Amino acid sequence: MDISEVRVRKVNQVGKLKAYVTVTFDNQFVVHNIKIIEGKDGDFIAMPSRQLANGEFKDVAHPISSDFRDHLQKVVMDAYANEEDTVVLSNEER
Repeated sequence: MDISEVRVRKVNQVGKLKAYVTVTFDNQFVVHNIKIIEGKDGDFIAMPSRQLANGEFKDVAHPISSDFRDHLQKVVMDAYANEEDTVVLSNEER
């Protein structure tokens, strides 16, 4: 699966949330509201989720393999680190 576009919207607020990210796959499927969160061991991505009736959060969409999760995290964090505000990266730009 090819990551064809990454858009980063940085959040200018106090707290652990750093940005919202939209990722397009194969120019045909998009996932909105991936979050970049500041953690005690460094920043990480959190997949879009919804809150269940019992208060737990469950991912709406997520990578199946740890290899793809690592790849997705690297691409998203690189886009976040390399841009000031809004990022749009196509395959030609990476």
